[in-house]
Amino acid sequence: MKKLAAEFIGTFALVFAGTGAIVIDETTGGTVTHVGVALTFGLIVLAMIYTVGDISGAHLNPAVSLGFFAARCFPLRQAVPYIAVQCCGALAASGVLRLLFRQNEMLGTTNPAGSAIQSFVLELILTAILMFVILSVSTGAAEKGITAGIVVGAVIGLEAMFAGPICGASMNPARSLGPALMSGHFQYLWIYLLAPVIGAFIGVLGCRCVRESGCCSGRNSHPTKGACASATPC
Repeated sequence: MKKLAAEFIGTFALVFAGTGAIVIDETTGGTVTHVGVALTFGLIVLAMIYTVGDISGAHLNPAVSLGFFAARCFPLRQAVPYIAVQCCGALAASGVLRLLFRQNEMLGTTNPAGSAIQSFVLELILTAILMFVILSVSTGAAEKGITAGIVVGAVIGLEAMFAGPICGASMNPARSLGPALMSGHFQYLWIYLLAPVIGAFIGVLGCRCVRESGCCSGRNSHPTKGACASATPC
């Protein structure tokens, strides 16, 4: 229960701060700026990894939990409740933003600026890169280490900074699900539910191609998290 609570709180913080930055930027006429929004996403992920990483692994993302499962580092019986509480945390954060900013229609909903296929491919590639990085700095299904938070937060901020204006750079089904449900904008939700999951699986395959010792045995890991989270060796 503590792990699930940590995932709920961490995902709540991610969606509240990240999409909140988008909403406040729109409300104040661009005060936060696109760079500020990208940095907010990266910094809140960095903070949550160091805050709850030693409790739950700080997945904060259904695609990441499924990626760890695909890498045989996380059992499905744990991945399913993780995904459930991550989505609940995102919904709760979007609900609070709805109460605070009733005049905002989108609540940070991710929508493609160009074609749907363009954003689908972008989201897929961005998540594949993110999953590849996460697996490379993790041990088992834990993301907390000396540099893991910095690396993962930096990658998220970087990808949001350059790809955000086109596809939204969600890379996280829960992050897109919460605002979509609360704002009632579902037209492009399928992109942000499907592409990150496929991208995470591709990231696992990429990791297997370059790491001889397995995808879940990175060097920058928490010293007490050395064993895989499943019975199958990595």
